[in-house]
Amino acid sequence: MANTTVQNQNIEQLRALMKNLNYGMLTTVNDDSSLHSRPMFVNRDIDSDGTIWFFTSSSSHKVIEIEHCQQVNVNFISPNQQQYISITGTAQIVKEPKKIQERWQPELKTWFPQGLDDPNIALLKVNINQVDYWEEASKFHPQTIVLGNRK
Repeated sequence: MANTTVQNQNIEQLRALMKNLNYGMLTTVNDDSSLHSRPMFVNRDIDSDGTIWFFTSSSSHKVIEIEHCQQVNVNFISPNQQQYISITGTAQIVKEPKKIQERWQPELKTWFPQGLDDPNIALLKVNINQVDYWEEASKFHPQTIVLGNRK
């Protein structure tokens, strides 16, 4: 029970940190072991089990990279609030229509003009293992939230 309470507190803390953040930089590992980053829109909805979701095209190169290496990093920066967040975890692609419909947001039409009818629409599920963050309130000393070592 104590672990569940700590886990819930950690997730609530992460939700509060990400409250006003809309975009993050997702980093994946390329076939040649080089790192590849790109911006991603996030709905800031973190599941109670420490999962964060992004929409993606199933035909994008990041899907191939994730199939080869599930380790990812997502960075969020809010310079105006002097807040910096680095999330490490494992990723997988989810193509379940019900999940996609549940998480759909109107803002996503920018990237998916066909909406839910887009044949390549998929979800990128990131199981968060650890969060490191820096903010002005902590005098920029790194703080860490550990959510587990899940696959």
